[in-house]
Amino acid sequence: MIRFIIKLMFIAITFNASAGNENFSKGPVFKDFGENVMVANSLANPQQQQFKVLFDISKVNDKAGVNGHFNTVARFINMHVRAGVPLKNIEVAMVVHGKAGFDLLKNDAYQARFKKDNASAELVSLLLDAKVKIFICGQSARYLNIANPDLISKVEMSLSAMTANALLQQQGYSLNPF
Repeated sequence: MIRFIIKLMFIAITFNASAGNENFSKGPVFKDFGENVMVANSLANPQQQQFKVLFDISKVNDKAGVNGHFNTVARFINMHVRAGVPLKNIEVAMVVHGKAGFDLLKNDAYQARFKKDNASAELVSLLLDAKVKIFICGQSARYLNIANPDLISKVEMSLSAMTANALLQQQGYSLNPF
C-alpha cells in the first residue's frame, strides 16, 4: 500500500511539474528569446514601476546555443513588460567578462576563432536595439585577445568589469545576482 501511495505521489508531482511549462512563452519584447510566464497580481502598480538593473555575466554556455545569462536579460525585460511595466521604464545594463566575452564577438570574428556561428549574436543585437547597455571588461578582452573591431556594433569596452560595475551602480543601477 505504501508503494502505491508513493507511486501516486510521484505521478502527481511529475504531472504538476510539467503541467505548468506550457504557460511559458517568449515575448512580448523579444519574440524568440526570454521565455516567461504571467503571474497575476504579482507586481503592485506596474505602470509606475521603474527598473534600473545591472547584470554581471561571466559564464558561457556549457552547451551549444545562446548564452543562457543573455537570455535571462531578455526574460527580465519580457516578463516585466508582460506584467504591465512600460518598456521605457526599464533600463538594463550588462557587464560581460571572462570567456563570456566571446559571445559578444561579431559572427565573422567568432567563426575565425571557433569555426562556427556565434549563437548569441542575434540576441546581443536585439538587446542593444532595445537600449540595453552592454559593456565588455577591457582586462578580459585584452587577455582573450578581443579587440574593439571584433565586437558586435554598440558593445562598449570598459576599463574593467569592476570599473563598469562601480560606475553603473553610482548611476543608480542595482546589481541583479545570478
